[in-house]
Amino acid sequence: MSISHHIRNYYEQPVAEEIQRQLREMQRQGDSGYLADIACVALNRLPPRYIRYEVDMAFYMSPDELVAMKTQISEQVSEAIAFVDKHGRDDESDDDIQ
Repeated sequence: MSISHHIRNYYEQPVAEEIQRQLREMQRQGDSGYLADIACVALNRLPPRYIRYEVDMAFYMSPDELVAMKTQISEQVSEAIAFVDKHGRDDESDDDIQ
């Protein structure tokens, strides 16, 4: 039995949505490699929150905790965008990775 198909890190979807929101607000776009780099940096700076179902987070957290979590996501995505913009990549193309 593989449990990897039954669990996920709660932060993955909200981080992806926040990346899109912030880049749209900044009137910027990025390729999938750029977006993935931002997501990895932000996710590595957030504590993992593994869930089976989305309702798990709403059920076990207070409204104040959910607001604090959204604030933390926004801050980490903002910092991740700045980090990726500053450091970039020597290899800009994911196509070259084998």
